[in-house]
Amino acid sequence: MQKVLKITLCIGMLCTFVGAKDEVVPEIDHLAVASLMTFDGKFDKANAELAEAKKHDKNLDLAKYYTIKSVIAMQKNEHTQAIEALKKAVEATKVKVYKAPEPAKEQREYLFTVASEPKKAPVSTEPVFDGEKIRKEELVKLYTHLSQESYKAENYLDTVKYLDLQGKAGRDDASKYMLRADCYWKANHKDAAVDILNKGAKIFGNDQSLLKQKFYYFTELGLYQEAIESAKDYMKRSAPNAKEYMALAQMLITAGQRDEALALLEETRMLFPGDAQVALLLGHLYMKTGMAFTTAGLFEEASYYDNKYVKEAAEIHRRVGLASHALYLNSQISDNVEKLKQKIAIYVDREEYENIIGLIDALERYKMLDDDNIRYAVAYAYYMAKDYVEAEKQLKLITDDELFSKATIIRKNIEKCQNDAMECI
Repeated sequence: MQKVLKITLCIGMLCTFVGAKDEVVPEIDHLAVASLMTFDGKFDKANAELAEAKKHDKNLDLAKYYTIKSVIAMQKNEHTQAIEALKKAVEATKVKVYKAPEPAKEQREYLFTVASEPKKAPVSTEPVFDGEKIRKEELVKLYTHLSQESYKAENYLDTVKYLDLQGKAGRDDASKYMLRADCYWKANHKDAAVDILNKGAKIFGNDQSLLKQKFYYFTELGLYQEAIESAKDYMKRSAPNAKEYMALAQMLITAGQRDEALALLEETRMLFPGDAQVALLLGHLYMKTGMAFTTAGLFEEASYYDNKYVKEAAEIHRRVGLASHALYLNSQISDNVEKLKQKIAIYVDREEYENIIGLIDALERYKMLDDDNIRYAVAYAYYMAKDYVEAEKQLKLITDDELFSKATIIRKNIEKCQNDAMECI
């Protein structure tokens, strides 16, 4: 028995020695190297390896070769080149022969195997190799990339074609129908865009994005009644935000349904009390109906939630004659230049010319007198305050042609007043 074991051991060692001696250095797998270089972002080296593969590999895997070329082009945002490479990868994949991987070789057990019971082969848990299934999966991936690159290249109808070629994967969620609709729309196939949204809405009844998109398409087409119906349908099924309510209100206004728009915006205001833009839109709508004081209140309400609307709130109060409250709101404006401009307008309305003169230091500090309109207002204030010397000084510095003409009239009046004080009573 020992003799047998020794012989077995010697044979095993001999086999190992011979195997090492006869080992052939494997050839370089240029495609594998190209794939690695692509992953590392070394595209020039990857292309060089691809060239070597095409030159030396007699059994070149063209599907893999063109797939790597397409990935390089996609990474470099070369959409046209990517599309060409992907098309070639598709054709190569269609004819590629997929072979099952060779099973792993069992390691020999040299010791303690002689005279033992034969070992039973384990039951394989690996799935049955299915080359056609692999081919279909690879084609779906390639068509997915083709649809993406076609969209980037603005080949919109090709995008739809490659979405369809993906089969079930190209129809498995609402976003794929949104993409189809967008492509038809951009390709000026408006009817097809709306039709595909209708189909998607039937399949994905719980996804409201398709109904929402229909609303925007009808709006762009000027089909306001259809847009309103789509918007209402969408709002019934979802939880719309303030912007969507306002978009519907705008459509109602455009369609001449002002009262319905007002009712909707009042409802929106209650649902989103902190949204300044809702109050502004409602205010503008009330302004068109002649309700200026209501508009002023709504603009002030908007300013509570967003300080950038304080100026507008003060301005609308000035226009409706509520100058005192306009000054109160004006004091809250953070931009000093804008604050001073508006304050001058309020003082002119109230004929408080001495107050305008009192702002002269601030106006000079912010270099606002470089604006001829401001300088003219200051000159006019001096004129009305009967300080003709200062008025004349400011008027001479005006260069704007239109304002210069007005300044000339004032200067003539000043001359009259200086010659005869009774002229200016």
